[in-house]
Amino acid sequence: MGADKNQSIRVLMLPWLGYGHISPYLELAKKLTSRGFNIYLCSTPATLRCIDKKITGKLSQSIKLVPLFLPPLPGLPPQLHTTNGLPSHLMPTLKEASDLSVNDFSNILKQLKPDLLIYDMIQPWAPLVAKEHNIPAVEFITSSCTMTAFMFHCFRKPWIEFPFPTIYYRDYEYSEMKRLLECDPTERDGACEGVERSCEIVLVKGFRDTEGKYIDYVTSLFGKKFVPVGPLVQEPIPDEKEDESSGIFSWLDMKERKSTVFVSFGSEYFLTKEDMDEIAYGLEVSNINFIWVVRFPKGANGHNGLMLEKTLPRGFLERVGDRGKILEGWAPQTRILGHENIGGFVSHCGWNSVIESMNFGVPIIAVPIHHDQPVNARLVEEVGVGVEVVRDSNKRLSGERLAAVMEQVVMEDCGEVVRQKAAEMRRKLKSKGDEEIDEVVKELVTLCNNS
Repeated sequence: MGADKNQSIRVLMLPWLGYGHISPYLELAKKLTSRGFNIYLCSTPATLRCIDKKITGKLSQSIKLVPLFLPPLPGLPPQLHTTNGLPSHLMPTLKEASDLSVNDFSNILKQLKPDLLIYDMIQPWAPLVAKEHNIPAVEFITSSCTMTAFMFHCFRKPWIEFPFPTIYYRDYEYSEMKRLLECDPTERDGACEGVERSCEIVLVKGFRDTEGKYIDYVTSLFGKKFVPVGPLVQEPIPDEKEDESSGIFSWLDMKERKSTVFVSFGSEYFLTKEDMDEIAYGLEVSNINFIWVVRFPKGANGHNGLMLEKTLPRGFLERVGDRGKILEGWAPQTRILGHENIGGFVSHCGWNSVIESMNFGVPIIAVPIHHDQPVNARLVEEVGVGVEVVRDSNKRLSGERLAAVMEQVVMEDCGEVVRQKAAEMRRKLKSKGDEEIDEVVKELVTLCNNS
């Protein structure tokens, strides 16, 4: 579809307040602007700060950042109006502040008068505000469609077993299953209402090759078409923050091909001391090169409240020597995963990380923590592009088991099938191009023209 036909379509995007949400929204915005759409990306100043330097050149002409100011709440200063680095006990407060921003958001809609709103799953109130201004709204869910299907099955048919037996929670993950089955009715109803309020379609981050049956199933649950938007992976481009990455690429260039693992657990989860000790032990005894990204919660002043050297096992850095690199807080993940010397990704299996790993053909060593991550880890094994490090019945992670899985995936003959599957997935995604986005554009143009 020609870009000139879409130039009059103005879209306001409202992602949830975390990098794991705003990043796919930004990548979708880039895809839509390349087809002539004009995009307004709305979020808090603290959240927008993580992407403003990525919108340069021509992008700055078609993607405009719109600040959303949350009302003040005790213990939540403006610099913490983002999930990135937010202490977990403040997450409900942030959600409350977001829900209380309706009036400011309504004023934004009134001022911009967009043709379409694209909103996140965690903000089911947004389409109601859009309706008051006669603006159609479409939900964009950034979780995997597998998790989306599993969650809504639990909400709508809790007495029936999920029809796909490869997707489940393990016994030690029962608290996550219980969270779904016994969640606050307001939360459950809000999630369902977010889908029901979406005009005609729901957008989901993913592709049919890996999630086709789950896309079809959740479509049948709601009688509403779920449309995959594709992987939406940011291209690995240089960033000025790399100066802070301790010469990571010059170090990585010196390693052998596929000899190094990248270890990261996302921007919103902070490892327990027990897990850190076991991961450190696994990295140490495996004798595999590694890059490990370590993060800590921010204090109210925006600075890390813990020191790296106090949390790692005594003497760990000296023992691993030049075999390992530790980055604190941030890493250029897509550039690292795209490097030819990366042979595995020790990941929490957040959906963005899973798709990035698939996109670059890097096998996954799955260490899920909570929420959607266990389901994503089961999908990774179902598709064949990774192996999970299974915890014991008390949910304890074993460093020895981690080392064994890393060695299997990166070095041993028995891991060749996984390595081949990962490489095959990369080729498949590259060959697809923008098939999904073309379908999304067609759906959105039709919706706007009929509104």
